[in-house]
Amino acid sequence: MGGWQPLPEGLPPEVRHFVEQLRLLKDDTGLSLVALGARTAYSKSSWQRYLNAVQPPPRQAVVALCRVAGLAGADAERHAVRWELAVQAWPRPATGPDRPAGAGDAEGYEDDPTLPWWDRPEPDPASRAHGRLLLYAVLLLLALLLVAVVGAVALG
Repeated sequence: MGGWQPLPEGLPPEVRHFVEQLRLLKDDTGLSLVALGARTAYSKSSWQRYLNAVQPPPRQAVVALCRVAGLAGADAERHAVRWELAVQAWPRPATGPDRPAGAGDAEGYEDDPTLPWWDRPEPDPASRAHGRLLLYAVLLLLALLLVAVVGAVALG
C-alpha cells in the first residue's frame, strides 16, 4: 500500500478491511487525492479522512470512487456491502468533559455523513418549530404565487 500512513490501532476488522480495499481501489486509479477530488464531488481533505479511517465516507463517495476506477455491477456492489458493514462497526467519537453526550445529534455526532439529512434527529423542539414555520412560509408563498398567476390570466 505504498505511502499510506498506518491505520489507527483498535479499528474493527470490518472498518480496517473496508479502508484497505478503498486504498487499493484509489491506488488502482493512479490518481492523486487532488485529482480524485476533482473527478468526484469530494475534496482532497475529505478523501484523506476517508482513506485514513478518520471518518466514514458517505456511500455516494464510495460509488463515485468505484465509477472513477471503472468498477460496475458485482464489483461495485461488493464495495457497497463492505461500506455497510464498516459503517455499522465504525467507532463512535468518545464523549468527555469537552464533548458531552448529545452535544451534536442523539448519538454524539456533530455531522454523520452517512446519515441522510431527513433521518437526522432534531436537536431540540425549537428546531422542529422553525422547520414547520419554514414549511408554512413556503406554502404561503406558493399560494400567493398561484393567486397572482390566476389573477394575471383572468384579468388579461
